[in-house]
This record gives sequence, structure tokens and C-alpha cells, in this order.
Amino acid sequence: MARPREFDTDDAIRNAMGVFWEKGYQDASLPDLLEGMGLTRGSLYKAFKDKKTLFLLVLEHYEDAAVGAAQARLSDPEIPDGRERILGLFEASAAVALEGDHRGCLLCTAAAGFEMSDPEIAAAVQQGLEGIRAGLETALRASPVHHALDDAARRALANVILTHYIGLRVLARSHLPLGAVETSVQGVARLLEAQAA
Repeated sequence: MARPREFDTDDAIRNAMGVFWEKGYQDASLPDLLEGMGLTRGSLYKAFKDKKTLFLLVLEHYEDAAVGAAQARLSDPEIPDGRERILGLFEASAAVALEGDHRGCLLCTAAAGFEMSDPEIAAAVQQGLEGIRAGLETALRASPVHHALDDAARRALANVILTHYIGLRVLARSHLPLGAVETSVQGVARLLEAQAA
């Protein structure tokens, strides 16, 4: 008879997420994961098969939590102007970095990494980023100056804003004193104003 697992799978995935978030997929070694998750090698392989499978589960968990939170912010009916929702997302992301959390966004970091050469990982990352883009499109539909855009124009603008978002979250990991994090909100505000003109 098989022995029951002596750990909570969701806790293990959250702990693995912390390791991948800090080190990235490529640099997160098996010893790093075992230590961070508090598991033995046998337990990790029995529960999760391999590092890639574990990372895909981590991305799924991150998408449910972080992308879900971003979508909720971008569709918040308590903030009627969609531009304010978008700026709120950038303000929150910049504030986290300026307060010393330099982990950035797990999806954005993965999107800039070598792991994107793996089709399954690339598809998972794309799905998460498309979720954020969909949220941006929702916010633009609620913007008094952007709601009249046709679908193609709205999607194009959402793509440009998503590019800014990815750049902000990746730069947050760099610790570079470029001032980009500090000025990101104003830059997106100017972009939205220019598109409205």
C-alpha cells in the first residue's frame, strides 16, 4: 500500500514559486528547489515528475493569483475610468519595486528567459500575458477617451501598454538606477494621453 504524502502539494508549489521567482527557471537548481520546498529528491520527483513539470504548475498557480489580481484591478467597476485602472496597475507595480521587492513578475521574467525555447513553457507564459492584455483591453473599453476605438486599435494599444508593463517588471529585477521604474507611471499616462489626442 502506498504511503500518503507527508506534505501539502499547494504549499510545495508556492515554495517552489519563491525559488523560481528569485533565481529564474534556468538558475534554480535541484538543491535550491529541494531546500526551498523542504522535500527530498524522491518526494519531489514522485509528486512533480521533473523540474519543467513543476515550473508549469508554478506558472499556473502564479497565473491564477497574480494575473487574476491584475485582471480584477483592470476591470474594477469601483473605478469607472479605465485609464485610472491601468495607471493604478503601474503605480502598484512601481511601488512594490521602489519598496525593495525586486522579484518583478514571474511571467515577465520567464518571457525574457531562455526557457521560452520550450514550447510548453512558452505557451503557459503566453497564456498568462494574454490574460493581462485582455484586462488592459477591458480597461480601455471603460476609458471615456478610448472606448470608441475599434477592436484592432484597442488590441494594438493594449499590446503597447503590455510591452511597457513587461519592461517595468523586468527592470524591477535589474536594480539599475535608470529612473525607468520611477517614471513608468508618467510614461504610460503620457502614452494614454497621446492616443486620446
